[in-house]
Amino acid sequence: MKLRKLFSALIPLIAGASILAGCNEENKATNTNAAMPKDNQELAGNITFWHSFTQGPRLEVIQKAAQEFEQKHPKVKIKIETFSWNDFYTKWTTGLSSGNVPDLSTALPNQVVEMINFGALQPLGDLIDSIGREKFAQASINEGTVDGKNYSIPLYSHAQVMWVRKDLLQKHNLPVPKTWNELYTTAKTLSQDGVYGISVPMGSNDFMATRFLNLYVRSGGGSLLTKDLKVDLTSQLAQDGIKYWVKMYKEISPKDSVNYNVLQQATLYYQGKTAFDFNSGFQIGGVKANSPQLLEFIDAYPVPKINENDPDNGLETANIPMVVWKNAKHPDVAKAFMKTLYDKDRYVSFLKAVPVGMLPAITGISEDPAYKDDPMVQQFNHAEKVIADHVKRGTAIGYEHGPNVPAGVITNQHIIEKMFQDIVINGTDPMVAAQKAEKELNSLLEAVTAK
Repeated sequence: MKLRKLFSALIPLIAGASILAGCNEENKATNTNAAMPKDNQELAGNITFWHSFTQGPRLEVIQKAAQEFEQKHPKVKIKIETFSWNDFYTKWTTGLSSGNVPDLSTALPNQVVEMINFGALQPLGDLIDSIGREKFAQASINEGTVDGKNYSIPLYSHAQVMWVRKDLLQKHNLPVPKTWNELYTTAKTLSQDGVYGISVPMGSNDFMATRFLNLYVRSGGGSLLTKDLKVDLTSQLAQDGIKYWVKMYKEISPKDSVNYNVLQQATLYYQGKTAFDFNSGFQIGGVKANSPQLLEFIDAYPVPKINENDPDNGLETANIPMVVWKNAKHPDVAKAFMKTLYDKDRYVSFLKAVPVGMLPAITGISEDPAYKDDPMVQQFNHAEKVIADHVKRGTAIGYEHGPNVPAGVITNQHIIEKMFQDIVINGTDPMVAAQKAEKELNSLLEAVTAK
């Protein structure tokens, strides 16, 4: 009953709770939980791999890895399908009702707990052990661990940091902001000559407004979830954060950003049209592709605090994982292929496809000469250190209290984004809008946790 209520409440596109129940029973029946095969074991079977590596270089690394695996195992065929992160969420949630899910896939951390809650994944503890459990940060393994079983394996890591335009700061003789108030005044000063100080994204097809609000609340030591996993948008800290971003939007941001998703938001920075942004090291590749003349002027710095002397609280970290689906026909093949992605030469090539954007999820790579000698890694050494520090201290949004389904609800349902839109478009009072959004989200959570 719990699983049926979860997806009937959260995923209206899935047709019927009876279908879901049948799918869940089928998953239980077909699950073989095949053991991790030996390195030289002969393998056979066709598998499908869904991933969201839509950019050319890292897509090419995955395709080459699949081709080499097929050559080593002639009886294996790997079908690769790519989806954007937003499309992937719709793809797998709707696919559960029809059984149309892959053998293995990438995922986002908050999605993994939803997958586990539905009983859709196979444990991967043997894969982690075969690579070397000690090589992974325990926190990254814990994100996909329930009842002592590991259901995901981290492929790479990154964190949200503040990206700046050093040349614009230098032009106006301004320091890098260390507090949110300093960011406001600095961004306002830099809003000239065709450049916005900052863009505040609120598009309801993404979770960017949730991300921005979470950064503010976490910087103050708070959370969007209470300890008993209820959504909290009405605390003083959350209200301060909401009002802060509304002010930033109204006074500094391009007005179209009320509908921006992550790509539209990042593209402004790529093109040199914003002075500040919050994102991962993927900003480097975006600027290189769009405005290479600006590469020497961008860098990453810590996310601002409410007060400069506040403690360094953990913010948003993403340990991007891979999973094996419970109804996989050949989980042994899937796990064997996944293991090859961590072979040192291939793994370094994969990370270098987006230098500094993807930090190693296993030890021993960041100090490897093949990784360190990359020109972009060397040029953005400072940015990499800032991101790595944030990775160590942060969690996925809402995971301050450990992995939980409510964290996925607040990021995947986009209700916080609609709350912000209600405030800036309709003029709704922030507390009134927050109370409405909080009630809606907590109602969904009640459906999730109902017996």
